[in-house]
Amino acid sequence: MGGMTGPVLRVSESVLQANIAAVLARVDPAILMMVVKDDAYGHGAAQAARVAVGAGVGWIGAYDIPTALLLREDLGAGPRLFAWATSEDTEVDAALRADIDLGVGTLDYLHRVVARAQALGAPARIHLKVDTGLHRNGLSAAEWDEGVGIALRAQAHGHVELVGVWSHLAEASDEEDDLAQARFLAAIERACELGAELPYRHLTASAATWARPELRGTLVRVGAFCYGVRSAGGPDLPGIAPVAELVATVQRIDGDEVVVGIGSFDGLPSTLAGRVEVGTPAGARTLRAVEPDAARVAAWPRAAVGDEVVLFGRGRSGDSSPTTLAEAIDTVGEEILCRLTAHVRREYC
Repeated sequence: MGGMTGPVLRVSESVLQANIAAVLARVDPAILMMVVKDDAYGHGAAQAARVAVGAGVGWIGAYDIPTALLLREDLGAGPRLFAWATSEDTEVDAALRADIDLGVGTLDYLHRVVARAQALGAPARIHLKVDTGLHRNGLSAAEWDEGVGIALRAQAHGHVELVGVWSHLAEASDEEDDLAQARFLAAIERACELGAELPYRHLTASAATWARPELRGTLVRVGAFCYGVRSAGGPDLPGIAPVAELVATVQRIDGDEVVVGIGSFDGLPSTLAGRVEVGTPAGARTLRAVEPDAARVAAWPRAAVGDEVVLFGRGRSGDSSPTTLAEAIDTVGEEILCRLTAHVRREYC
């Protein structure tokens, strides 16, 4: 696009649809919840959610209530929206009015959600979180009976629907995840003994959902893999490709380098310089420097102002994936995407 001004993150709807189809096939018969936290890992939450719903995804994981509210307004009443960040009462009120499922991981938050549901006369649909060892909130084993009891009593009075139990995995080792699953299943068994009916049981995110089907519950939360972001150090995934390409144009030729209109102020890590190659009309070229407002790339024959450089993408111009870039600086592909600033225009095509 010769007339392009400023860097662009180009997001392919067709690749996103294909990734979603691959994930749906992989996780069947579990239900897919596509996660759009952090503005869909920098891809644009509203657009990504619209594509997902069109592709048959019935659950969207928003992380926080404000994002879920925006999605409800944009998507309408169709999909289930799940927000699991602990929130203030005013946000809880808005979530209940918008029919948003809430993840609840502390007794204090549980008490507040029940109180707001009772005050508004709008039942809260909740998923209780159990701490399976990661200690990223969640009710402890000592709190579990009390929390389930509070929810069930509120349900008997019409203030709550206890529909799910959930947790996170550390994904540090199979042994740790096996132990976490054992704690998770024990908590579910105990909740059922106390009288709960729990159609939605979700423990796994992208990596464990894909690689360890025995850990899946009835619902799985997949974010990164839907966007084609593989795990750092992990293999490429069949049927999954990066959804986005980060593109900027050559601003000038400077000796044996081209100066490209994207820099660290746009979120491109300066530490990538000298460690990765980027895509050009002549194939892969070394990224030599990342300045605040520009990047310097090894030139190629007949390079011209306006030529496109692909900083990351699907490899069509010699570029690498976000995760490959991330591995060069000991981070994860999600960070490469999420640190891109608002100056980088998002374009769905």
